[in-house]
Amino acid sequence: MDAQTPQTPQTPQTHRDEEAGLRVVVTGATGNVGTSVVRALAADPSVGSVLGLARRIPLLSVPKVAWAGIDLEEDDSERTLRALLDGADAVVHLAWRFQPTHDPVVTWRGNVEGSMRVFRAVRDAGVPALVHASSVGAYSPGPKTGPGVDEDWPTHGWPDAAYCREKAYLERVLDTFELRHPQIRVVRMRPGFLFKKEAAPEQRRIFAGKFFPGPLIRPGLLPYVPDLDGLRFQILHTDDAARAYLLAVREDVRGPFNLAAGPVVDPRLLGEKLGAKVVRVPVAVVRTALATAWRARAVPASPHLFDAVLRLPLMDCSRAHDVLGWRPEKTSEEALDAFLSGVRDGDGEQTAPLAGRRVG
Repeated sequence: MDAQTPQTPQTPQTHRDEEAGLRVVVTGATGNVGTSVVRALAADPSVGSVLGLARRIPLLSVPKVAWAGIDLEEDDSERTLRALLDGADAVVHLAWRFQPTHDPVVTWRGNVEGSMRVFRAVRDAGVPALVHASSVGAYSPGPKTGPGVDEDWPTHGWPDAAYCREKAYLERVLDTFELRHPQIRVVRMRPGFLFKKEAAPEQRRIFAGKFFPGPLIRPGLLPYVPDLDGLRFQILHTDDAARAYLLAVREDVRGPFNLAAGPVVDPRLLGEKLGAKVVRVPVAVVRTALATAWRARAVPASPHLFDAVLRLPLMDCSRAHDVLGWRPEKTSEEALDAFLSGVRDGDGEQTAPLAGRRVG
């Protein structure tokens, strides 16, 4: 991705003004979660201003939101980041790079080393709160039935998948960070898979490839859905996740929070949504086909992430309900409907990551 010279925020604020409300800085503000988070923050009366950080400044205009360009992968970005965080009441760290899946060194530098730059800048700027985007992908393999695991379940990820490996490593980094800097309130969000209509074109490109025709994802056109052992996972509408991030900024809470909506997504539910017949298929057959396509660079989604999805545990979200005061407003079926609609329509959003690009 193109690096961009860091730019000065449109409305810089360097000193806390109690009457002006909270000043919040959001990294990765132009992505799936970021666009929902900045809107949720801006709509809340307790928030006075939001500074959205991204590699490329978007055309998107949101009241109370200013933009600044910065590439967290650059070694010299930390000094600029430190200045941008000066006077902030909270930092929401969402920036994440999913590709290239064939070169995990690149994603490690962007995701792990970039995140550590953010953590150090939060420390150096004296920001009192850090809200970090972890994931269900940070969890070690666990049960696919029952009430789900709580936030004490081990977070060692699935080591073969770069995404899980990086999320799990940052959990260890934050363990040390919290011990060394107890004055900083650290919150870790661990959502399931996040969907909304505007992000669907980007997610199609990330997982299926930029040449996959979105209109194929409609009822009746895909004849079969594979019924695989372990294909049970949780999802959440991105706007519901954004409300949880807002609460984490606004309320005096710490620690990790699982975030997901019901019902659990399984082959039966996918078959209903796609009007497709559910057919029992051995996992090895699907994985071999995916691995072959991935090695040929026909699809960007790696077989290692496929392995992880079949092993990730279901989550119990009771702590988010009881401590954070959060509950999803949309069901997982509504989130899935929004995603499928977005894939078919390809409208996207006015940011570089979410730009709509129709294929087929």
